[in-house]
Amino acid sequence: MSSRDHLFKVLVVGDAAVGKTSLVQRYSQDSFSKHYKSTVGGQERFTSMTRLYYRDASACVIMFDVTNATTFSNSQRWKQDLDSKLTLPNGEPVPCLLLANKCDLSPWAVSRDQVDRFSKENGFVGWTETSVKENKNINEAMR
Repeated sequence: MSSRDHLFKVLVVGDAAVGKTSLVQRYSQDSFSKHYKSTVGGQERFTSMTRLYYRDASACVIMFDVTNATTFSNSQRWKQDLDSKLTLPNGEPVPCLLLANKCDLSPWAVSRDQVDRFSKENGFVGWTETSVKENKNINEAMR
C-alpha cells in the first residue's frame, strides 16, 4: 500500500440469507452467483465472538431482506449489539448504513416509510434499497 492508501474495516452483518456474502462478492469482484451457499452468515450474533469480530471496525452495513419482516425487525437487534460492543476512538457510535436488499422482489414485507422511520429512530446514517442480484445501488451505497 502506498502512503496515500487507507485500510478500513467495514462490517457487513444481518440475518442469514439476506445477501451479505453476495454483497461483498458483487462489490469487490462484480460477480453474483445464483447458487446460495450458507456461510457463517447471521450466526455471529449467537456466539461470544461478535466483540472480536466487530473490533477495529470503522463502519458497518446492516442488511435485511425486504420480503422478510423478521430480518427487518432483527436489524434493530444487530444495531443494538453493535452499539453495545463497539465505538469509534472518540466514543461516538460506528457509522452504520441500513441496506434494504432484494428490492427487485415483491411484495415487500415493510414499506419505505417504515424503513425510513426505523433508520432515523435507530441512529443509522441512512438507508438504501439494493438488489445485489440486479446490481442495483451497490456501488452507490458503498461510497
